[in-house]
This record gives sequence, C-alpha cells and structure tokens, in this order.
Amino acid sequence: MARLTTFSRLLITLAIVAGIGIALKMYILPRFMGDSATAPVNTEAQSTPAPAGNNQADKPATTSSAWGKNASDFNYTPAEPVNGKLKGVAELGATGFNYFIVRIDASKNWKLEKAVFNVSLIKENLATEEDIKEGLKKYISEMFDYGVGPKDIHFVVSSGAAKEPGTAKITAALKSMKYYVNVVTPLQEAKLAWQAAMPGEFRNNGFVVDIGSGNTKIAWLSGSAPTGVELPGAKYYQEDQTDATVYKEVSAKAKMIPANLRGKCFIIGGVPFSLAKKDRNGLERYTVLKAPADYTGKDVKEKSGLNIYKAIADATGCQQFVFDWDANFTIGFLLAL
Repeated sequence: MARLTTFSRLLITLAIVAGIGIALKMYILPRFMGDSATAPVNTEAQSTPAPAGNNQADKPATTSSAWGKNASDFNYTPAEPVNGKLKGVAELGATGFNYFIVRIDASKNWKLEKAVFNVSLIKENLATEEDIKEGLKKYISEMFDYGVGPKDIHFVVSSGAAKEPGTAKITAALKSMKYYVNVVTPLQEAKLAWQAAMPGEFRNNGFVVDIGSGNTKIAWLSGSAPTGVELPGAKYYQEDQTDATVYKEVSAKAKMIPANLRGKCFIIGGVPFSLAKKDRNGLERYTVLKAPADYTGKDVKEKSGLNIYKAIADATGCQQFVFDWDANFTIGFLLAL
C-alpha cells in the first residue's frame, strides 16, 4: 500500500465502499425487511390514475352471486280474503286478451281464483273486429259460469294498448255489446300495478316495476299515495329505438325513486314472467329473479326487456327483484273500485 499513490488509494477505498453497499442491499437488508425490500416498484401504476368509473366499487353487481346473500331469500305469505266477493276483469293489452277472476274482501285482501291468458295481434293491428267480439263473448261467458255477477265484470284497456290503432276495434266491439271500457293512462296504470303488487309490509322500502310490451311503468310510495313514471316497453325496437337510448332513458327515470325505497322491487309484466318461468319452484306465489346478466334473451323482445331490467337494476342498486305470479294492474283496478 506504501508504493501506491494517494489517488490510487482513493480509488481502492471507493471500490471497497461500493462493494459493501451492494452486499448490504442484496444480502443483509432483506433478512431484516423481508422480500419486499428487493421487490420491483411499478412506478407507472403508482403515477397513473385509474380511469373514472373503472373502480370495481363503482360497478353495479351484474350477476346473482354478487347480489348479496339474501338475494334469493324471500318468504312472504299474503293474507287470505275473509268472506270475499268474486269480481272479474278482462285486460285488453297490446299483445293479448287476458282475464282474471279475483276474490276480494272488505279489507282489500285478495286471492286470484282464475287467470286466462290469450294472444292477439293488436299491436300489429292484425286482430279483426270479429276476432275481438268472439274473444270477448267467450271471456264473459266463462266468468258468468264461474259465478261472477254481471255488474262485477269490468274491461280495462292498458296504457300501452291505448296507443295502438287497433284498440279502436276493441272499444267499438265492446260498445256494440253494451259494455263500458275503462282506458287507463300510464300514470294510472303504474299506480294500479303498485296497488296490486306491493304488499303492505314492504311499502316503505320497496318499489314496483311493470315491464309491458307497449310501455314500462315504475311506481313507488310518495307520501301516503303511490306515484310513478312511464318508460319504453319491451317492444321498443318496433319504434326504431336503440338499446343504448332506452337504457339511458330508463336509468335516468329509475333514479327518481327515493333511495330509501330501493331495497326491494316487486316486478310484473310479460318479460319478467318469461324470466321467472325458468326459476320457479313448483307453484310458489313469488319467484326471486336472477341478476340481468344471468339471463340470455330467447328473442328480440326478451333481450329488449332484459335491457330495461338491467337499466333499472344498475340505476337503483336494488339486488332483489321479486316476481309476483298473481298480481297485475287490472287487479289493482278492482281493488281501487
């Protein structure tokens, strides 16, 4: 070392210090700090913010497995009517003639005694006046035979069917048979659907959805009475509306439901009926639907209805949609008489 110049000794010293530093970093420090001391740091992930709305917490639950442990748990039995009276109502809808016989008591407890569903082509304006008359006569005769009195048979035209040109044939046929036709507005229909489908125990934490062919109705309790809004129906594709446009409109209006009333949804209508058939257990009154993403539409109408269902679920955050096999807005009409 004595023969080395001062500069040489300095270089050797620096090399030794550098070697000690490397040894500390690679072998000694990890024993005290764990593997994380040598783990590579992803500076790009730290410095680049996540895209807005891409956080998993911001995404709505799209499958039933993510809907919460009680999503399929619904145990409820409605009260039976006591000394109830039989009443009948024929629904003249956008896609069919249906009639229902209901037993109703003084407390508005009700039970569906008979339901008959038929198919017509009113929305396509292909049902003839003779078809309508024959169908109505058949329904009236069957209700008489069941025990419904003449004054307790009512006819209701849905708000969706009221928009169709072919509905004029229905009202004309009924008037020629001396029967009165009740035509309801979308808001009235929403309220009547709520009246029939919403059990009293859930009025303060739930809402009602009715997905029809001609329109969709959403209803909820506002103060002491129901209110509601109208949305596109499951056949919106016949009006050249796109899935994206309908999804946006449905989402915006579904957000009108107060946050405290989004806990549970009672859902009725043609497309929910088709979905519930896939999951019904025996003859249960209520079937909890799966999440929208769990279904694949069998045709364009069902796919459109699923688009509406998904928009409502996403907008409200509701994770329990309960299909009622007996309720419909025409029974609400009978209850409101």
